[in-house]
Amino acid sequence: MLPETVTFSITLLVYGSILLLLIYYVLTLADLESDYLNAQECCSRLNFWVIPKFGIHALLCILLLLGGHWIMLLLNMPMAIWLGYELQRQPRDSLGVYDPIDIHSRGLLKVHLRNCMIYLGYYFVMFFVAMYCLISSLIKGDPIKRHEEGEFITEF
Repeated sequence: MLPETVTFSITLLVYGSILLLLIYYVLTLADLESDYLNAQECCSRLNFWVIPKFGIHALLCILLLLGGHWIMLLLNMPMAIWLGYELQRQPRDSLGVYDPIDIHSRGLLKVHLRNCMIYLGYYFVMFFVAMYCLISSLIKGDPIKRHEEGEFITEF
């Protein structure tokens, strides 16, 4: 469908944007922990980005599936399944994944911070895997132009 370089460039951009979003999550949860934000404002900020994060990751999996990059797809499927499960397990009366009532009363703030750190680690590793795939797709083939075996051309 798309050339490998375009596919891995999009993958790298998606991972970078999700990493920036997760840094925003960590900073917002840290502000809640140190009482710079109230729980209602913090949870409304974070819940706004939950569905777009899942959607962009699902689109990334579809892109990798259509491109035939099976190993990258297999590395991304567990996170897509987990994000979908996280959305699905929320009760109907809940405000979202981040609920202002439960975040302090049930002690979920530390759990959410821990999950954000795990997500950061996963996406950080996947960012560098995608960067490696992009670089290897860019230099695929013979990077040095040769006419015959053993003859190197130094002029462009």
